[in-house]
Amino acid sequence: MEIREATAADWPQIWPFLREIVAAGETYTWPRDVTEARARELWLVGPPGRTLVAVDGDGTVLGSAKLMPNQAGPGDHVANASFMVAPAAAGRGVGRALAGHVLALARAEGYRAMQFNAVVASNTRAVELWRSLGFAVVGRVPEGFRHPRQGFVDLLVMYRRLS
Repeated sequence: MEIREATAADWPQIWPFLREIVAAGETYTWPRDVTEARARELWLVGPPGRTLVAVDGDGTVLGSAKLMPNQAGPGDHVANASFMVAPAAAGRGVGRALAGHVLALARAEGYRAMQFNAVVASNTRAVELWRSLGFAVVGRVPEGFRHPRQGFVDLLVMYRRLS
């Protein structure tokens, strides 16, 4: 698996799994009916942010991540990132590989910490991954997410230092 900067040519492979994940309504706070144009605008971020893809040997996009400052101005030393793995590639270590790459990249770019603002508490695979990578829950928004099957579930704020 190779992890590299995403290009506009990668979007046609990212959009189908991004649309599927968002439409499921279980892990992202985006509108479930997000348009392709809006999704592209939200996912393919410009500087100082960057979007990455994990691709296999034949160029198939297995997952994607975006890295950017969590806040502007005096808060721009804390990174934020988002990750999506194609459901067909689940369980192959794509999320962990992307996470490790993004953490190293954030550190190299001078970020002092990384914060996730809205990890859905019922997304146990993600919560376990982030904890295994040194993230701690530093905040909880009770019933901050409307899950399509589980009803109202908590949103977690997760954080780890990079320096």
